[in-house]
Amino acid sequence: MKKLTFVLLSLFSISTFAQEVSEERIKTIISVLASDEMKGREIGTPENDKSAQYIAELFEKNNLEYCTGNSYLVPFDYKGKTAYNVCGIKKGKSEKVLAFSGHFDHIGTKNKSGGDHIYNGADDNASGITALVGISDYFKDKEPEFSMVFMAFNGEEKGMLGSKAISEDDNMNRINENIAALFNFEMVATESQFGKNAVFITGDEFSDLDELFNKYAVDGLKIHPDPYAKQQLFYRSDNVSYVKKRIIAHSISTVDMTKAKHYHQPNDDLSIVNFTNMAQIINNFSKTVDKLTPKNFSPKYNNKVKFD
Repeated sequence: MKKLTFVLLSLFSISTFAQEVSEERIKTIISVLASDEMKGREIGTPENDKSAQYIAELFEKNNLEYCTGNSYLVPFDYKGKTAYNVCGIKKGKSEKVLAFSGHFDHIGTKNKSGGDHIYNGADDNASGITALVGISDYFKDKEPEFSMVFMAFNGEEKGMLGSKAISEDDNMNRINENIAALFNFEMVATESQFGKNAVFITGDEFSDLDELFNKYAVDGLKIHPDPYAKQQLFYRSDNVSYVKKRIIAHSISTVDMTKAKHYHQPNDDLSIVNFTNMAQIINNFSKTVDKLTPKNFSPKYNNKVKFD
C-alpha cells in the first residue's frame, strides 16, 4: 500500500511538474521568432507571415480553438495587402475571459554598410509572444475557471494596427464582451529594476488589477507600479486598443529603461535574454492565473483613465 501510494504521488508530481514551462521551451520559441531568417518580422514581409504561421502552429499544438472562422490567422488589411493577427481560445468553466496578448512584429532590417543590419527583436517582442504561449502551454491539459483568449498582434510598430483591427472585428464581439481583463506582454526578456521574478504594469493608477492579482500571486511574484509613468506607456502599446473599448487592459513588462540599450537596436537578440527569469515569471504568472475566478478577480477602472 505504501509503495502504491508513493507511485501515485510520484506520478502526480511528474504531472504537476510537466505543466511548467522549461527554459529550453522558452529558448526554442524566441530562437525561432528572433532568428536572422525572420529578418526582424516587419509587417508586410514574407517573414512576418511566416512568424504568424509559426505562432498559429504553437496554438494548434496546445489545442486552442479558433477565435473566429476556420483558422488561427485573423486577416486585416495593411496597405492593400493581407496581414494577420493570430488568435486562439481555451474554453474554461466560465464564459468570462482572461486575455493574454503581445505583438510579434518588429522593425525588420536596415540598410547598413557592414555590421549587423537585422533588428531581431528578441525582447521586443518575441519575449511577449513566448510569455503568452507559455501560459497556454501551462493550461493545455487543465480546465481553468476563466476561459482564455491568446492574441498575437501584428503591426504594433506601425501604430498598433493589428490590435486596433482585431478589437474592432465584429466576429470577435462575443469574446470581447466577456473579457474581464487583458494582460499585454511587452518586453519581458530581461530582469526588471525591481529584481528577479518581478514585473511592472503600465497604468497601475487607472485600475485595481495589480492589487487584485498580487493578492493571489504565488512564489514571490509581484506586479509593481509603473516606474515610468511620465512616459504614458499605458497609452502607447496595444492594450490601448482595448482600453478604448472600456475593457480592463494593461501592459506587463520587465524592461529596465535606466539600463536597456537594446530597444530598436540590432543587439536585441538572444544574448540579452534572461531565460531563467523568464521561466520563473511565466510559470508563477500561470500558477497565479490558475487561482483566479470570476468571483475573486473582477478588476475595475477608476475615473482617472482616459478612454478616448
